[in-house]
Amino acid sequence: MSAYATRDGREYVPDYLVSIDPERCIGCGRCYKVCGREVMTLKGVNEDGEIVDVDEDDEDEVEKQVMVMNDAGACIGCGACARVCPTGCQSHATEAMALV
Repeated sequence: MSAYATRDGREYVPDYLVSIDPERCIGCGRCYKVCGREVMTLKGVNEDGEIVDVDEDDEDEVEKQVMVMNDAGACIGCGACARVCPTGCQSHATEAMALV
């Protein structure tokens, strides 16, 4: 694992977002709002439990909305999303684990 440092030289270990549990996610969007890298996006869950795009035309077919991974490679491991998540639905890992 690579060692990273903060601006003043303290060691920093990134904790990358690797998954979001759709069963626990409430789709509040807090994680999306604090992430400036578009790592996540909002999707819908239909009555069959399938994750689908949310269109204005199809809103009636969506049972709930959840956050899903959009661009995992853009995550910088800052952990802001985990700090604001009220349900703890996210899984994070250090660089060595995130690549597995």
